[in-house]
Amino acid sequence: MEVISFVALAAGLIIGLGAFGACLGIGIMGSKYLESAARQPELMGELQTKMFLLVGLIDASFIIGTGVALWFATANPFLAQIANLPK
Repeated sequence: MEVISFVALAAGLIIGLGAFGACLGIGIMGSKYLESAARQPELMGELQTKMFLLVGLIDASFIIGTGVALWFATANPFLAQIANLPK
């Protein structure tokens, strides 16, 4: 039954590190957007469109990771293999 505890630990790591990476990436990208908008204000609209597109992609990767982690936490495919082991 150690598998259940390892799956819970792995799900927590997937969600936690995914959230940390997404927040870090969005923060760095937002700061670079503000720097570039201050340097060239005439490109602000074009840069803003690209920034929001990338924010959506970064969030999508985090949400997919969260979905996979929750899938393993609720419908764990490894438990069926443990039940079939010879005793």
